[in-house]
Amino acid sequence: MKTDLIVIGAGPGGYRAAEYAAKQGLKVTIFEAGEVGGTCLNVGCIPTKTYVHSATFEEARQRMAQVIPQLRSGVEGILAHPNITLIREEASLVDAHTVRSLSGDVTAENIIVATGSETKWLPILGRDDPRVVDSTGLLALDHLPKRLAIIGAGVIGMEFACVFHRFGSEVTVIEYLKECLPALDSDIAKRLRKYLEKQGITFKMKTAVENIADIDADVILMATGRKPRTEGYTDVDENFQMSNGVYAIGDVNGRQMLAHAAEMQAVRAVNHILGRQDGIRFDVMPAAIFTTPEAACVGPTEDQLKERGVAYTCRKTFWRANGKALSMGETEGMLKLFIGPDDCILGCHAYGAHAADIVQEVSVLICRETTLGQLRDMIHIHPTLSEILKSAVD
Repeated sequence: MKTDLIVIGAGPGGYRAAEYAAKQGLKVTIFEAGEVGGTCLNVGCIPTKTYVHSATFEEARQRMAQVIPQLRSGVEGILAHPNITLIREEASLVDAHTVRSLSGDVTAENIIVATGSETKWLPILGRDDPRVVDSTGLLALDHLPKRLAIIGAGVIGMEFACVFHRFGSEVTVIEYLKECLPALDSDIAKRLRKYLEKQGITFKMKTAVENIADIDADVILMATGRKPRTEGYTDVDENFQMSNGVYAIGDVNGRQMLAHAAEMQAVRAVNHILGRQDGIRFDVMPAAIFTTPEAACVGPTEDQLKERGVAYTCRKTFWRANGKALSMGETEGMLKLFIGPDDCILGCHAYGAHAADIVQEVSVLICRETTLGQLRDMIHIHPTLSEILKSAVD
């Protein structure tokens, strides 16, 4: 069978590539051996967020059982486009223009690999202990563990720490590094960790786990990151194309392992196939951590700016000085805004209620090369949390 474009994997990057290409008139064949929607929809971002926004463990499981099928049905609707053929089989690359599955070979001028990522397990003694689970296993639990130990204080570990502490588990986070959330500004990360400690979460920083048997817990979450599911697809150019002409988008290329990054990489790859230029800035990649309170960032940390020798000024502001935050009872939080010598905004790191929404605004401003002076002249609604950003300027 011959088609215009082959996509392997129907996660956020894969189904976005298929949808966008199909709307541009290309005939697309997309392969998916599992459920459409990928890790994000089925066992990642979406089910985790149903836990984040649920009051109890039982409510979270009920909501997850409702939300996932609903969103999965939406993706299946997208892939029902007349220009898209969905083949629910595992596929492998034969060459730069051919893919093979149980149904036979499919050829196309272009191929996009979007096979995602999987849990990165640490080679710790006792890893096969039945108490040890990854995030997928933790979401599959039908009971609330009394004691939960989490190995790793990255995004996955910190989000689940907050969730299960709220549900009533005794939570201990064990981290090899000196601070949590390494992608976040260290000042922000430390303040967030200290706040969570006051809420009752135990942190053991600068601690290496050598033997699972040493951990006293009912369930142990291995939250030590993710790795590309398919090897050999990390060497891509600015259009996410490899030297053999095949495109690799999303987690499989290991560049920016975020669902929204995968979606925009899909757009860039298809645009390159179509011979179109776009203005997508992959150097401006906002990210959020849905702890309680949440954290978010865009651009370099203060430590990175210092290491690079970049001249900058830092403006700080606090949630407790904002009227809306006070009225909401959400006074915990801080924002740091970094400004370059040309008065342009370099980045923003924050934690506090709706920090992701505020950082998203900054991301847009950076993309448009907005100066501090221009931001100062922009009106913000009162009373809103967005005034926190305005107060950093004023």
